[in-house]
Amino acid sequence: MNDKIWLSSPHMGEEEQEFVQQAFETNWIAPLGPNVDGFEQDISSYTGAAHTAALVSGTAAIHLGLIMLGVQPGDEVICSSFTFAASANPVRYCGAIPVFVDSERETWNMDPGLLRAAIEDRIANGDKPKAIILVHLYGMPARMDELMEVADEFDIPVIEDAAEALGSTYRERPLGTFGRIGDLSFNGNKIITTSGGGALLSDDEELVKQARFLSTQARDEAPHYQHSRIGYNYRMSNIVAGIGRGQMKVLPDRVSRRRDNFTYYQAELANVAGIAFPEEPEGMFSNRWLTTITVDPEKTGGVTREDIRLTLQRENIESRPLWKPMHLQPVFQSFPYYGNGVSDHLFENGLCLPSGSNLTAADRKRIIRSFLSAF
Repeated sequence: MNDKIWLSSPHMGEEEQEFVQQAFETNWIAPLGPNVDGFEQDISSYTGAAHTAALVSGTAAIHLGLIMLGVQPGDEVICSSFTFAASANPVRYCGAIPVFVDSERETWNMDPGLLRAAIEDRIANGDKPKAIILVHLYGMPARMDELMEVADEFDIPVIEDAAEALGSTYRERPLGTFGRIGDLSFNGNKIITTSGGGALLSDDEELVKQARFLSTQARDEAPHYQHSRIGYNYRMSNIVAGIGRGQMKVLPDRVSRRRDNFTYYQAELANVAGIAFPEEPEGMFSNRWLTTITVDPEKTGGVTREDIRLTLQRENIESRPLWKPMHLQPVFQSFPYYGNGVSDHLFENGLCLPSGSNLTAADRKRIIRSFLSAF
């Protein structure tokens, strides 16, 4: 059997081991240390965020963000429906109620009109949402001007889930820096990785100080162990942060390679009827974390998304359907939802193609050859 081609596998550079080795040599084997400090500074320098807290995951960043925004059991939090479950799970960690909002067709991200409708309806029912979690899906920027205008009008703070969007910009401004709080993910499949990890971003210094406090078990200043608040074991380790410091040095190259994958697929499949690629609206720059397509069986001669996925699978090539919307997930389907059918359609007809920055020319040719064999 041919070697496995993964959807998005880790891609190491040349300096990660040096930073990790420094941690061993200095015995900084802890959830603090020079690599953590350096990694936070690297992220802030790259994104322009004034302050960064390095954490164990992007999910932890959202959870801490909700806590710091005062979300309590029974509160309502608006959340993108078309996303990975990690965007919504922290709402339930807080005992709060997720209110799901569907996507608009061009970016696949939260629809500003539906956001307004959802807020107005919740307020009419006596439940003004406590926060908004909006997502930049697959690295594509959401319509931040319109979304932030609605959020500001109703004075609702935004947590900007940029887990998939490091390296993407909206009107030349890095994503993750528009909301009160932003989050990033460095999971193994992301554009850069620390094996597992994430970060919380904010221009509010006090919020980030509070995040660091809560993420290290909320230990009070005292010679003994004293705790006045519930804390969490969410701080990134110095070893993991060393991997991140090395990865930050190759981030521009990783973005370039991911975008080149998209351009390659788009060119090679340009003449295949029924295959569509999401374009970048004006003012938006996507890192193209994953190259995504939609498949229209009425134009492909009956070939479906699933036909293509299974064809690739038989050739030991990993691809994956687009995210199943949260309002269709068994664990979330009883919660409020404001929809237009866009994410349902995308889930039924969309596919993620192998997109790793370490794909070789031979890999890409093999993928295209297998893809076309489905027809």
